[in-house]
Amino acid sequence: MENTTHATQNFNLHPVVQRLFAKREMGPQEIQEFLSWDLNSLPNFGALIDIDVAADEIIKAIDNNEKIAIYGDYDVDGTTSCALFYQFFQKLNLEVDLIQPSRFVEGYGLHNCSIDRAIEEGIDLMITVDCGISNVEQAAYAKEKGLKLIITDHHKDGRETMPEAIAVVNPSRRDEPADSDMKPLAGVGVAFAICVEIRKKLLARGQDIPSVYDLLQYVAIGTICDLAPLSPMNLKLVRHGMRLIKNTQYEGIKAFFDPTDRGKDIIPSEKLSFNVGPLINSKGRLDHPEVALKLLISKDYNEAREYYHQLVNCNTERKAIQKEVFEEAKEQVIDELKRDGELDIAIVYAPHFHEGVIGIVASKLVETFKVPAIVFSDAEDEGVIKASARSAGDLDIYHLLNEHRDLFLKFGGHKAAAGLSMPVENLEKFKTSMNAMLKEIPLIQRTVQDFYDLEITPDEIDPNLLRGLDALEPFGMGNAKPIFKLKGAKLKNFDLLKDIHVRWNFTSITNQKINLKGISFNYMSKWGALTPNEIYERQNDPSVELDVYFTLALNYFNGNKYIQLMVERVDLN
Repeated sequence: MENTTHATQNFNLHPVVQRLFAKREMGPQEIQEFLSWDLNSLPNFGALIDIDVAADEIIKAIDNNEKIAIYGDYDVDGTTSCALFYQFFQKLNLEVDLIQPSRFVEGYGLHNCSIDRAIEEGIDLMITVDCGISNVEQAAYAKEKGLKLIITDHHKDGRETMPEAIAVVNPSRRDEPADSDMKPLAGVGVAFAICVEIRKKLLARGQDIPSVYDLLQYVAIGTICDLAPLSPMNLKLVRHGMRLIKNTQYEGIKAFFDPTDRGKDIIPSEKLSFNVGPLINSKGRLDHPEVALKLLISKDYNEAREYYHQLVNCNTERKAIQKEVFEEAKEQVIDELKRDGELDIAIVYAPHFHEGVIGIVASKLVETFKVPAIVFSDAEDEGVIKASARSAGDLDIYHLLNEHRDLFLKFGGHKAAAGLSMPVENLEKFKTSMNAMLKEIPLIQRTVQDFYDLEITPDEIDPNLLRGLDALEPFGMGNAKPIFKLKGAKLKNFDLLKDIHVRWNFTSITNQKINLKGISFNYMSKWGALTPNEIYERQNDPSVELDVYFTLALNYFNGNKYIQLMVERVDLN
């Protein structure tokens, strides 16, 4: 461990960052790879199965003036994938059609009605992005109807057979190497890989093709917001994309960032996670995703801002619906807890739950109760319910659900998240079986564990530490923002904001001159948390010590910036 800490000094890292790497038991080579921006060390995208076939087929379609359509999922990964392909074909001076299904009309994936519509509109070649790997019947239908189909996806290949298409490019397909470095690619990363391959082939035959480097902006947004694992490959792709976003030439991307954002040293990944992604997703959650896609490909800033404001309004509506559904879902879970005394998984259902928010509600249930969650609502078809599932801890929710495949009508996803539909009469059997299976899995593997990365002292919280942490960006799945612990804190005072958020003012019991500002969003709705008033009163007991767990951020306000503790919890010992 000491050797690791000593080795990190060669990278000129902040002492706290050095201790972080030491705790993760990362050696010099791993640290170098983690911090690397070197795009030359990316895996060879050309090694993906069928990518060569896909690139050749797309080039052939271009040469023959065939009409090409991009068919993408309605979430942020699918929408950024569509936008990325659109901008790539713009570089080749080509127009392509963009097709996205509605969550409420067609639902997720490829559909026969979409294939029929594409044929009616004269589409010769359709390329799916972020979907298609489970659409075996629809691929067969496209073949029968004479529509050429290329499937690009990153979800698990879980059907008995793979769909039959001209090419299936998916790092998670069954015959890709199990240890492939490309498995963590998001759907938008797969789309980018194909564009890289097409450009390589066009350059090889003497065409002058613009760089695709700037398309990494879409890769950054889609990868972070789809919670793709931040492997060394994805870290490199996202870092470059985020650097480009700051001074983006794409008017649709620029619309998300005001001058304050663009004036920051870096645009933090949290801005993508909490502001950009939810806005892009909001339209797909409530009606049709086309406004978000129109925004991302807009060439006019004023038009882009108009679309942006539509998304803001839509997202406000989404939040209100989500709050309603979450409160009702939470009550169902609390009732179950009161009845059974324990909770292995939160499975809730109400016919009227809005289908567009059940995924977020499932995530919030995981956050609240620290166990996996599945939220059901009624589907379009009579007697059918559909659900979004979210994992907790290291649990592979896809694997667990796959054991119940015979109960489902449709099912797909990956380790952390999945979706399914099934006859409503199967619900009780499903709940009983899931609970029984979870009891066989050790608690530590299937619950969210309270933990922290490092204990730090108040005097270590300074601008240099913030700059040191910037080197670890982007934060996301597999590279969580470090959680720090501050021992011996004292709560000087606090304010409630909008009756739900808490603004804290801490000092240290050993140094009363220290003043640390903090905030906790939605703290007052946290399950089982002590109220700020209880903390304030009970800290006066000399035997009680206050521990604060937090991440660090810079708060920009009225042209000033100051360090803010993003407080996750406060414990009394």
